[in-house]
Amino acid sequence: MTTSWRLIRSGFLGGAENMAVDEALLEAVARGLSGPVLRIYRWSPSTVTLGYSQRGSDVVNLEACRDLGLDVVRRCTGGRAVLHEHEVTYAVISPDRSGIFPGGILGNYKVIAGVLRRTLETFGVETEMAKARSHGSGGEGAQQSACFTAPSSHELLYRGCKMTGSAQKRHGSAFLQHGSIPVDLDLERLFTALDTRRDIAAAAGGRLLGRSIGWLNRWLERPLTVSEVEDRLVAACSECWGIRFIESELSAEEKERAGVLQEGKYADAAWNLQGVG
Repeated sequence: MTTSWRLIRSGFLGGAENMAVDEALLEAVARGLSGPVLRIYRWSPSTVTLGYSQRGSDVVNLEACRDLGLDVVRRCTGGRAVLHEHEVTYAVISPDRSGIFPGGILGNYKVIAGVLRRTLETFGVETEMAKARSHGSGGEGAQQSACFTAPSSHELLYRGCKMTGSAQKRHGSAFLQHGSIPVDLDLERLFTALDTRRDIAAAAGGRLLGRSIGWLNRWLERPLTVSEVEDRLVAACSECWGIRFIESELSAEEKERAGVLQEGKYADAAWNLQGVG
């Protein structure tokens, strides 16, 4: 029997709203109010998200982010800072154990990594899974803060560069994994946003990040659009997991809860920059 999932295409939202929606959906699935969800979304304005344990001014150049017009928001999940711009961003929200997921952080990571890997393979990008957590390329400042310089177990590498970034949170009997597949990436812009030391030129810093960070259009002869990659990801989930998607929107209760989370947490500078909460 084919399992039905909700497919939510949120389009462009601000950083605080995107993070609030993900957490509201996690709560809904954990409470049994929703079946499993694949959410695809984008960012307006472009946003730097910080890992749950990161502190704003320690890992991001707030002045530069303001100058570049970037939002800054802290995630409810762990990991390092990510610049969300020209990318596919996904969230998988599901019961922790099911016919698809074995349960546990690494087991669930591996299942989702298989879908991400299949997505990239359809564009001719044959990746390998990182087998153990790496500390990336070393260094300090932007190199130390950026998510894509530090592949974790079951994240994907191509030509030695990390091609996907993901982070996970469990809540009750459910889990949320959200992550991204960069389609295009401006390394100088990324370095500038995360450069808290300010002792190296952006061009040189971007070249350093380029040793460990990959994106799809870096390697392909025909540039892809974000929409193309989104559609291929949805198809790969359906194929690999044997599921069918039902296009959906947030319920009234999910919208209300997301609004509360946005106002009380993700739009609050104390939450985002000082790590309160």
